[in-house]
Amino acid sequence: MALDNKITHDILAAVEAGFAAQTAFTEALVRFPSLRGQEHTAQDFLFGELKRRGYAMDRWSIDVGEIENHPGFSPVKVDYSNAINVVGTHRPRDETGRSLILNGHVDVVPAGPLDMWTKPPFEPWRDGDWLYGRGGADMKAGIAANIFALDALKSLGLQPAATVHVQSVTEEECTGNGALAALVRGYRADAAIIPEPEDDKLVRANVGVIWFRVHVRGLPVHVREASAGANAIEASFEIMKGLRKLEQEWNSRQSEHRYFEDYNHPINFNIGKIEGGDWASSVPAWCSFDCRISIYPGVDPRAAATEIEDCVRNAARENVFLSNNPPQVEFNGFFAEGYVLEEGSDAEAALGRAHAAAYGKSLETMVTPGYLDGRVFVLYGDIPCLVYGPYSENIHGFDERVSLSSVKRVTGSIALFIAEWCGLEKIAG
Repeated sequence: MALDNKITHDILAAVEAGFAAQTAFTEALVRFPSLRGQEHTAQDFLFGELKRRGYAMDRWSIDVGEIENHPGFSPVKVDYSNAINVVGTHRPRDETGRSLILNGHVDVVPAGPLDMWTKPPFEPWRDGDWLYGRGGADMKAGIAANIFALDALKSLGLQPAATVHVQSVTEEECTGNGALAALVRGYRADAAIIPEPEDDKLVRANVGVIWFRVHVRGLPVHVREASAGANAIEASFEIMKGLRKLEQEWNSRQSEHRYFEDYNHPINFNIGKIEGGDWASSVPAWCSFDCRISIYPGVDPRAAATEIEDCVRNAARENVFLSNNPPQVEFNGFFAEGYVLEEGSDAEAALGRAHAAAYGKSLETMVTPGYLDGRVFVLYGDIPCLVYGPYSENIHGFDERVSLSSVKRVTGSIALFIAEWCGLEKIAG
């Protein structure tokens, strides 16, 4: 049931009143350089903040053994001892509403050369409506929105009349295993919200992603007799060209996939890292390069992996040395299926009403060619997951930034959604 005008006004006013504190909180969170393997300090901060708010707390390191046989698992090549998840749980006096997960990821991607940033990436700064800093948009502003939406209700003497799990997970930027570990640990609800930076829109469909590394071997000789050797770095270029053709082939299939029929270039292949050779005057004996490619919802990552291996094998046949010494493909991260958020759910309708109240216009949907943890909830938890968040620019780039006015409206939408979806009860005492 839609909220009445007075409670809607009061909730949005409470979000407004708390927004200066919310922005300062977001800045504090950005200051933690929560790169892969370094997320624990930011998680310690969030644990303390959620505990201070009175939530029942849970914190654990991802255990590969608990999730490696799950169909949503992605291969792991790094130590998970500092890959920590944090969940704070609100439980009502009377469970009369529908339960909710408010999810966000605390991990961020590397900043790149620091001299290419206007200011240091982990020293957040503001300029007008923009808040700058690595991870501010993707997605620490979203984590703060989840927390401060509940704070706004509390400032009115109200709390959700249903269980709410506030999740801060790791590994979203490379495997999705953090959100998966929380699901396997038993966290489920009637709906979920993930306030990723999605330009004030709701994600309708989302590609899956596969990460892989290609290992190419060569024959080392002194450069004076280079023609007698086999240059592994140069041979890698031919493999890359073959993978570009695979990208073209997969894009040609877009008409077969709902919501992607008219999307411009939905399948993106990227060579993100390359290394090889040992000496400038030696023909390189090895080269390895790291890749990312997307897949349509409904495509089995295992079938896509077979196509990738076949592509690399066929490209290698064009090289005399590689035809007898084929490259090896190693899957080393995302092995994730895409998803579609089916239309017509009660959760989407409630978010539509909340968005209209906060923004004064109808909620729009979008299709995105990037990875989202929403797939964990939709595919494996049968939970409608609303990936919906603020307007941003330059995520994964230099001078990443998020619109503060958009963050405020999104926070208002989330608070209104909680009020309708979970119901409200007065805080005891």
